[in-house]
Amino acid sequence: MDLHAHTTASDGSLSPAELVHLAVSCGLGALGVTDHDTLAGLPEALESASGCGIELVPGVELSVEYPGHFHLLGYLFDPAYAPLDDRLRYLRDHRASRNVRMLEKIQECGLPITLEDVRAEAGGEVLGRPHMAKALVRKGIVDSVKEAFNRYLADGRPCHVPKAKLTPEEGIALIRAAGGVPVMAHPFTLKMDPEKLEAELCRLKECGLGGIECYYSQHSPDQQNLFLGIARRLDLVATGGSDFHGDTKPHVHLGVVTGGGPASLELLDRLKAERR
Repeated sequence: MDLHAHTTASDGSLSPAELVHLAVSCGLGALGVTDHDTLAGLPEALESASGCGIELVPGVELSVEYPGHFHLLGYLFDPAYAPLDDRLRYLRDHRASRNVRMLEKIQECGLPITLEDVRAEAGGEVLGRPHMAKALVRKGIVDSVKEAFNRYLADGRPCHVPKAKLTPEEGIALIRAAGGVPVMAHPFTLKMDPEKLEAELCRLKECGLGGIECYYSQHSPDQQNLFLGIARRLDLVATGGSDFHGDTKPHVHLGVVTGGGPASLELLDRLKAERR
């Protein structure tokens, strides 16, 4: 299985249907669609997965306010739970205003990128920094998406604008209220020492955190073993995903989660057991 993948509903390059078809062709038994701060891709993904021999795991990836970089994955919730969708709509509205401000900064830097240029790269309704980066590449301003982020779009760079985020506690509570399981995504990005990370995960578990993404395409073997140890000690579910985006992260391949292959389907059974 691969429980961490994005579509054109957020910042991926494949439509939900295309992502499902790719997962089937890769031989995956389960796929998690986890778009950033939106559930918009789930209906198409669920419909496409029906009858294809693959289990579609409803998911979302929430940006939460935290020192460092912290994303919260939600799994197996009810996509029709209105309070979750309402809060995500607020975040999307803020993202739209953020996009406008970032484009203003891009233009203030003398770069000839317009909203139409960004929309042309998006392939969907949701616009984000990866689409701005691709527009910069297409115009010949930079050679790669990575260079676009490093020079202009990343945190602390001249065209960056912070985005609205939930608190970890709010995100966890929303996912739990919707019947789902909240999981810390790619914990290495917090850049915490192991003792501090374990203490923080223990605190978040008391708030309802259910799991940690131990198996991840960019974790080293040592990091994976570290996170698996923490998960065992704290009785948190270990999950796994590639963080596939398609063209915007060409080095990340769907189904390549750990050891050059997918994560075990057995992990999904434990995740399901964690639902309350």
